[in-house]
Order: sequence, then structure tokens, then C-alpha cells
Amino acid sequence: MFQCVPYAVGHGEEGVCLLVTLGEYRILLDCGLRNVQTLIDPATSEFQPTSQRPPADVVLCSHAHADHARSLLPLHFAFPHLPIYASEVTTHLLPLNWLDQAPVPWFCQALPWRSPIEILDNLTVQLFPAGHLPGSAAILLTYTGGDRPYRLFYSGDFFLSNARLVEGLKLEELRGIQPDVLIIEGSYGAERHPRRRRQENDLMERMERAIANGQSILLPVSPFGLAQELLMLLRSHYLFSGRNLDIWVEGQVAQGCDAYLELLPHLPAPVQNFAQYQPLFWDDRISPRVRRLSPDQRSRLGQEPCIVLTDAISELAEFCQPHTSWLILLPQHQDLRLDWLSSEVVADVSLEAATVTVETYLLAEHSDGLGAVQLIHNLRPQHVVFIHGALQALHDLAGLDELSSRYKLHIPSPGTLVEFAIGEQFLQPEAPELSYEGEVAETQESIVITLPESMTSDPRWRMLSDTGLVEARWQGEQLILRGITQRELRSENIEQKLESVDRDCCINCRYYQNQRCSNRRSPLFNFRVTPDGYCPVFAAMTD
Repeated sequence: MFQCVPYAVGHGEEGVCLLVTLGEYRILLDCGLRNVQTLIDPATSEFQPTSQRPPADVVLCSHAHADHARSLLPLHFAFPHLPIYASEVTTHLLPLNWLDQAPVPWFCQALPWRSPIEILDNLTVQLFPAGHLPGSAAILLTYTGGDRPYRLFYSGDFFLSNARLVEGLKLEELRGIQPDVLIIEGSYGAERHPRRRRQENDLMERMERAIANGQSILLPVSPFGLAQELLMLLRSHYLFSGRNLDIWVEGQVAQGCDAYLELLPHLPAPVQNFAQYQPLFWDDRISPRVRRLSPDQRSRLGQEPCIVLTDAISELAEFCQPHTSWLILLPQHQDLRLDWLSSEVVADVSLEAATVTVETYLLAEHSDGLGAVQLIHNLRPQHVVFIHGALQALHDLAGLDELSSRYKLHIPSPGTLVEFAIGEQFLQPEAPELSYEGEVAETQESIVITLPESMTSDPRWRMLSDTGLVEARWQGEQLILRGITQRELRSENIEQKLESVDRDCCINCRYYQNQRCSNRRSPLFNFRVTPDGYCPVFAAMTD
């Protein structure tokens, strides 16, 4: 028997939790459920027949982030003898999910990298560093109790590029495995991202401009992972290295930094070399200075430009005191699901008391669509199961011709049984309609593009039509349309104020178009720029 019942597939805030049946065994892959009762209480679960029987024979955790691990502790309390395995680093990071329940018992057993370990008769597991987070693992399961070996590869959250604190998943280690089934994350769908260093440089340049303009920067992040990557980036990037600047870290983010320091021998060699000459995080001597922030210090910040990393941002007004200016930077794709674009918290901050700007940035922690395709082609499975991402993003990825024509693709819903027929003939279902035909009409004053009403059934339509306004730009021979959000309209009010001021800034530059720089001689060319920014090739509109 080879099948999967997903308790949660990571389409939104639900987390990831998959029950795989491989031969005679039931294996639970991750346990990021918000409501663990679906696993523990048979009255609420159609998959568990008795309360005495654990929901699985063994549990494997890919990494320590909450959306994959937050229910492991209550699961352990309910079934103390249920074996739970992860990489060694993950076993040390897991307690960060339950800081309010300390001390947390040591309930997770560590497995080594790359070595096949027989955890049950005829069932072996092999972990490969996945690149998403220190300790994150891609998991290979092999069952040999039938007429042939059966293999399942679970990517967990993975990243092919090297980051500051973790090396990327190495495809060369995986070639030749050829699992029967691949369960893979599709967090970014079919998106393609710039190279990691380009992402880092774009973010650092934006932050440097903010600091130069007298703004302080607030970075809401999860307690571990992206937070520590940002700190290492700020400590080592040429735009900030040696800069007279304070970086404040508070809350659970600081506790995550402490946990990373205990794992230094497991971090990449360049990081260990860096630590020989200066502390990774806490340092008052070498600029930029990294310091712990206590809650009673919040109201003192912002008089001089500084950077704050925090895990709790509901008390935004405590940072944004009168006569201070703040730039809030949010990840474009974030596990925290903090919807700042419509948050009343930002609206409650009076612009007369403090200037608050909210923007997003890309510093990817997951593989993009190109990386997902590379992993699939290197493994060459028969079945591919897409999880962990917005449903439309997963459909975008599964809709790629190079995948739909070669593999048996599945996008399961929670509670839907997926059976894997190995070696049998498979007819690929027709791909959903992803393009729409319309008409273009030209008048003397404008162009009217008419599209069918069926477009409104796509969940992305709501974002495009948020304000009824769009931005259009050429990309090669294609015309790209993008919806203007409410947040951008609010920022235009600030731009209108700047337009009336006689000062050298982007909003008064002749090359400022649609919130981007169009001057090919500028280092900001084709980037989204802030209206109060400036570059050396500024050209006033009146010149």
C-alpha cells in the first residue's frame, strides 16, 4: 500500500502535516497543525480508529519552523512512546516553538546526515540538508518489504542557493535516487527570482537609503531563520560594515539568536571563521552595534536612525513616537501572515505624530519555480505531490508544460486520500485554463482592454482590482499590467505633499515614472524608489 492522507497542506495558515502509508507502516511527515486534536482525538478525526492507537508508527520532522513543528510537543504528551525523529540541529531549535512552556522535555531523536538508518523493519530514512534553515532536511524513505523497493522523497522547505547561515540543497547528491513519489513544496509557484546576492544587495541598498534619509527601520520577522540571516547580512554587507549604527533585537528573535550561537559548529565554515574575529550577533564594540532591546526602551527609539528586529509588532505605536520617521519592511512571502496592507495598526498611527512607510522586500527562504523544476527533473519521480503554497501558485507550477507532460501531478486538499499507482498507465487530466482572450479598442484619449467575466473567478483578480487602478509597463514585447494597492494610494498622498516642496528628490525628478526610476544612467534604474529618495544623476523637472 502506497498512499497519503494530508491533514494539512500549507495552503494558508494551516501548516503542514502529512500521513503517508508505505507498506505496513504509517509515517507522519511534519506536524504543523494549529489544532492537533485532529490527530489526538478520534472523535474529531476520520483517520484514527481508536484513542489508544497513535496516529502513526513514526514521526519525521523536516525542520523547526512552527508551520511544520508546532504540534509535535502536544502530540508527544498524548503519545509519549511515539518515536519522533529530526536532524540534530532541528532537535535543538524545536524548543523555540514553546518558549512559554519551558522547560520543554527532550522528545525528538536526532538522525545523522546522508546515512540510511533503518528506523523500523524494512523501512529506512535518509536525511539531506535542504538549505532552508540550519537543520532543515529533505527526507528519503525507502520501504523494502514488498516485491520491490518503494521510495518516497519529501523536500520539506528547501532552497538551492547558499544563504548566509546555511548552505543550499545540493542536487548532485540526489541524482540517481529516482523515487516513486516526490512530495515537494511550491511556496512561490512558478515565480522566478533574481540571484540571492542580487536580492541581498537590493534590500541593503533600500535600507541604506532609508538610513541616509533619517529613517529608522522596523523589521518584523519570525524568531529564527530570516531574522538571523538579516543580522548576518547587516553585519557583513559593505554598505553597513563599520557603520555607526545601532541594531536592536527584541523578544523571541533575541532568544533565537542565542540558540544559533549554541549551534555554531553546525553552521557553514565562513560563519565559523567570522565568529573567530567578532561575535555573530551581540556586539557593542564593532559597528554596526547589535544590542538587546527591552520593552521599556521602545519609546526611546527613532530620534536617531536605527534598525529594530522584532517578533511582536502589535505595539507599533510604542515605536512610532512623535517626530520620528519609520520604514517598516515586510517579507513579500512570510510565514507570519501579517497582512499589513490592510492592517488597522498602521492606520492608527497618526502621520502628524510620526511618518510611517510600509514596504515589502524579497529575501527568499524557499526555492522559486525554477528551483522546484530543477529538483523534480533531477529526481525523476513517477508521482509529484505539490504542497505548501497558495492554491493558485501550486496550480501555476503544476501547469508548466515541462511538468504536466512528464509526471503524474497531484495537488491534494486536506483530508483527501491520494493513492499512488506505481508503474500503471496514467492519463494526465486536462490543464485548467490559464489564459484569456479579450479585445483592445483605441480612442484618441485612452486604450480600453476588455476581458471576459470568467477572469473574476480567479482569486488573483481581487488583488488586481483592489482599487480599480493599474500600472502598465513594457517587458520586452509583452505589456505587463499590475494592480495598484490601497497602500500605494496612501503613499501617493505623501508624494503629493513632496511635489509642492522645492527639493532635489525622486518625486521631483523627470525620470520618476510609476514609482520607478527610468534613468539608465542612475544606479536606481528600473528599481521601485521612494518619493523622497535621491541619486547623483537627479534631473529636476524644470531643467
